Amino acid sequence: MRWITRPGWPGNLLALVAGASTSLALAPFDLWPIALLSIMLFYLGLRELSPRQALGRGWCYGFGLYGAGTSWIYVSINTYGGASPLLATLLLVAFFAAIAWFFALPAWLWARWLRRTEAPLADALCFAALWLLQEAFRGWFLTGFPWLYAGYSQLDGPLAGLAPLGGVWLISFALALSAALLCNLSRLRTRPSFFAVGAVLLIAPWVLGLSLKGHAWTRPAGDPLKVAAVQGNVEQEVKWDPAHVNAQLALYRDMTLRSQPADIVVWPETAVPVLKDQAQGYIDMMGSFAADRHAALITGVPVRQVVHQQRRYFNGITVTGEGDGTYLKQKLVPFGEYVPLQDMLRGLIEFFNLPMSDFARGPDDQPLLQAKGYQIAPYICYEVVYPEFAAGLAARSDLLLTISNDTWFGTSIGPLQHLQMAQMRALEAGRWMIRATNNGVTALIDPFGKITTQIPQFQQAILYGEVVPMQQLTPYLQWRSWPLAIVCLLLMGWALLAGRIAKTA
Repeated sequence: MRWITRPGWPGNLLALVAGASTSLALAPFDLWPIALLSIMLFYLGLRELSPRQALGRGWCYGFGLYGAGTSWIYVSINTYGGASPLLATLLLVAFFAAIAWFFALPAWLWARWLRRTEAPLADALCFAALWLLQEAFRGWFLTGFPWLYAGYSQLDGPLAGLAPLGGVWLISFALALSAALLCNLSRLRTRPSFFAVGAVLLIAPWVLGLSLKGHAWTRPAGDPLKVAAVQGNVEQEVKWDPAHVNAQLALYRDMTLRSQPADIVVWPETAVPVLKDQAQGYIDMMGSFAADRHAALITGVPVRQVVHQQRRYFNGITVTGEGDGTYLKQKLVPFGEYVPLQDMLRGLIEFFNLPMSDFARGPDDQPLLQAKGYQIAPYICYEVVYPEFAAGLAARSDLLLTISNDTWFGTSIGPLQHLQMAQMRALEAGRWMIRATNNGVTALIDPFGKITTQIPQFQQAILYGEVVPMQQLTPYLQWRSWPLAIVCLLLMGWALLAGRIAKTA
């Protein structure tokens, strides 16, 4: 154990491997115990380091985590962004090196002010609090990159029952606390009272998670609705080519005309690859067809509006037929939908000039979509990975809907991780989720986060199934993350205060 905890390259290399192994705990591998082992190795690796040494070890862990877990970004940079393999690799390494600081800085903070090696129980609690706060921070800072949260590993694991109580972050907190307590059991044995408390804190989340797994926090608000989700499988190379626009419109039209009757028909993100005002005649025609079938048609379509006397473009969803509403995407993908520092970066390489990479952010507090008399919370692609943002919309809804175009990431694991996060949103909210994508994974997800039906990736197909509108709020939708955040801040404040008292004593 000494070479794990002491300074030097062996410990740093192990931190790199521990971070990289986290991807095995997530989709599509789902080996959830690896998430617990990864956090244990990270915690142990910081035990005896100075703040400066901890900074480097935390960076190694973060580099490994993102290097393995988000390697799929290479596909969008190289295949669709036009960057050479060498340039794509360099850009990706630079991205990993930058984002690894999300773990480097908390590791420094831990070693500098919060570590309590003389009090193993307090040490474990404070570490769990810091772990949770770093997950929340990286989901917020500079619009956030809320990917690879440890809690997603438990979607099919024993802690899944905690999601409706406190969301994916409560699961992450429980994993970090369990990891730290397991590492400290030998030290806690010397003090029986502390060992008993530690044992309760270690066992309780797992017992509670298992006991609540499958518990119904919400109940039906109406009869089941038939759904038809159309997966067009349009290749990204032709998606925005004007010569292929009519063919794409005809594809979705013909697939829908041939489809089985349904209450809700869903097309994926930007299924209509022209501006909504330019395609209004086409949308009205399809709306009339949907209304004749007593159905609502929901489709992704870019929207042009004048805002403050300026013409702005939005990634949107609109409803026609027996439904109403247009939603404008609020959480945009950097470089894919907008270019940070675009005055400096546009034109440097083709990757910074991707089609439709000049979207504006939609306004806050938009009304939900309405279909067949029910409120539908809409998430366009990336938006579904933000726990708090998604919860805010879900709390006002009867159904959840996410549309996406994961064609950018080819056959990589990226789309499967994306699907897993959509499943977690359904579990947190206790609501059915409709997921319609261009080339997969198109699926229906029940209120327990389970996929009830799906269709294969990379095929033109229509998914048929039923969803049930739900009412009532899970504890997470009602209280969100505030109780957990307060607990974490109190724990960290306790550690800081204890450290100051110890220094003055």
